Amino acid sequence: MSTLTSASTYAEVIAAYKDNASYAEDNSVTKARAFITACRFLLLMMPGRSAKGRQQEIEFTQNLQAIKAEQKQASNWMQARASANSQYHYADLSDFRN
Repeated sequence: MSTLTSASTYAEVIAAYKDNASYAEDNSVTKARAFITACRFLLLMMPGRSAKGRQQEIEFTQNLQAIKAEQKQASNWMQARASANSQYHYADLSDFRN
């Protein structure tokens, strides 16, 4: 179960993001899941645009794109890990009688 909820503050989401960013180094699927959740929360909490000017709007857009890319990278890492740790192993018997 996720430690983040709808009542989580921005500071708590940032802390979860930072705490779980080392999922690959720690080889932890649990951390990867928590990192992906933190990315989702950040994408919801961060504004898509800024009213202060064009430069700040570009920075927000770049941050959102970076978070989406990191979320996808974590998801791909989890999928690759799941494939590598599959319970099923198939023998190749195609050259058995040769």
